[in-house]
Amino acid sequence: MPKVGIVAPYWSDITMDELVEYAQLAEELGYDSIWVPEMWGRDAFSLIGHLAANTSKIKLATGIISVFSRTPGVIAQTAATLDEISGGRIMLGLGTSGPIVIENWHGIKYEKPLQRTKEYVEIIKSALNFERVNYEGEIFKLKNFKLQFKPIRSDIPILIAAIGPKNTYLAGEVADGWIPFLIPIQGLGDAGQHLSEGAKSAGRDISEINICPYIASAISSDEKSSKKALQEHISYYIGTMGTYYYNSVSRHGFENEANQILKAWKNKDRVKALVSVSDRMLDSLSIWGTAEKGRALLKNYRAQGVDTPILLFPPKASRQVVRETIESLAPGS
Repeated sequence: MPKVGIVAPYWSDITMDELVEYAQLAEELGYDSIWVPEMWGRDAFSLIGHLAANTSKIKLATGIISVFSRTPGVIAQTAATLDEISGGRIMLGLGTSGPIVIENWHGIKYEKPLQRTKEYVEIIKSALNFERVNYEGEIFKLKNFKLQFKPIRSDIPILIAAIGPKNTYLAGEVADGWIPFLIPIQGLGDAGQHLSEGAKSAGRDISEINICPYIASAISSDEKSSKKALQEHISYYIGTMGTYYYNSVSRHGFENEANQILKAWKNKDRVKALVSVSDRMLDSLSIWGTAEKGRALLKNYRAQGVDTPILLFPPKASRQVVRETIESLAPGS
């Protein structure tokens, strides 16, 4: 059966019972994994512990936690502990976030994000291997510590969220998986070249790396409302979240739309920003429309070499739309 994952809904008013309900629904329908995001609301590790206690088969992933938010030792300890609690179901999604969040929320200077990510992966893997960690990096210098318990798995998958050429190369070099977001489907192959080059530099093959993009998804019989939720979501990231996403979509054929979106946000014209996300752009960046159309779009991702598509629900998608999307795009549907 083809693998599909979901991102746990992250409405500010979601209850713990609702969170468990969606996870259990995904597990029942054969989804491979549920990915728990972390921004400046509920923390991912606590929620994963709650889901581990209320599910039995579905994989549980951080999706994602920032390498600036905790030390590599704390991340290794926590991942190993949750892997033990869940019976070996943890995956570790790591990313750098951006300077606004890191400096204004965490109070840490946003410096050398790629080097920091590389050192995190190397240190965490060493700790999970139950080795005494002696590490001499550019950022971290660790000496003579070893986990006090042996992890039940030394090979907990570590995946890197990346959209730019350099951090995608790094994912190929050191990670077990790559999590792209808002890379147009027709650009995944080009972006994957950097992944492949990174893998080759480390003597690896790209087939060893799990390619699992986050794909904004909303399936509904009320196509108008689901389309609007996706347009708002995509325009927000392109217009307000720094240059990362603007550059990504511009590189892959949507420079005109990206410029219109950016201009509209600068002019505080949210309606114009929303409608600047064309249907062609939606087809390239998201899964939307009817169940039949959504399944066809999902199939296109597999044709581009995607191993595990991860369905991400726009924050303004209703409970009904999220449930309909999960049910309509379930593996084997």
